[in-house]
Amino acid sequence: MALLPIIIAPDQRLKVKTKLVEVVDDGLRTFMDDMLETMYAANGIGLAAPQVGDVRSIIVVDVARAQKEPQPMQIINPEIVWTSDTKHAHEEGCLSLPKNYIEVIRPEIIHLKYLDRLGHERELEASGILATCIQHEMDHLQGILFVDYVSIVKRSMIFRKLKKAKKQAME
Repeated sequence: MALLPIIIAPDQRLKVKTKLVEVVDDGLRTFMDDMLETMYAANGIGLAAPQVGDVRSIIVVDVARAQKEPQPMQIINPEIVWTSDTKHAHEEGCLSLPKNYIEVIRPEIIHLKYLDRLGHERELEASGILATCIQHEMDHLQGILFVDYVSIVKRSMIFRKLKKAKKQAME
């Protein structure tokens, strides 16, 4: 397995809409394993393919806490087919926007259809942090960042801070 470079915002590659996966094969499974390894190394709970420069509709998540056994999920071509009317706010962070946290309001429960790592169709009802994480990562598949849910002023401040950090890292 290999660590993949995580793209840091602002970067136009994070605004790309993904393409559906047509074939699930060993190469794709290796890529998803690399995504998981990258996510764990960065202490994340979710990662979408665009965050590592890939345009396929793939996310990986694992919301198990440190004291629990890992519960990795590799999700291909996810589609939310139902959301609850009940919403909840959760403070979200993002590996592509390090050290930035924003409260985002999302549906509390979702029903998801997707392909698993073997290409089998699956369905899942998710709630709580799992539902939030899946929705956050699925936003990446549409070129949406969690900062797109805040005012343009706050988003501009965050992007300026990230640009400055990128510049300092290159010096």
